[in-house]
Amino acid sequence: MCLNTREIGDIAEDKAVEFLKNNGYDIIDRNFYTKFGEIDIVAKKDEILHFVEVKSGKKFNSIYNITPTKMKRIIKSIEVYLKKYKLQNPYQIDAITIDNGKLEFIKNISFF
Repeated sequence: MCLNTREIGDIAEDKAVEFLKNNGYDIIDRNFYTKFGEIDIVAKKDEILHFVEVKSGKKFNSIYNITPTKMKRIIKSIEVYLKKYKLQNPYQIDAITIDNGKLEFIKNISFF
């Protein structure tokens, strides 16, 4: 069976959600769309919001798909999210990569 890119992404996000829940995070939202892009997962732990970008791959380290341009879109989407829900919580941007079945949680990613 051949999976399309969306189905592969959904499977990776489901694994990421399971990992976060198992590590004490509350899942607040998934797949929040804006005109700038999508926030894969919004989670909360210790009153801090975590905006989590999920990437997966088989033949490369998928963290490299989070480019400076992608980060700008994520940040703009976060601004929309915070404004929409009138939130003022501290937050950070995290990434979960799943490469060749191995999950890695990278906290507080930044390209600045």
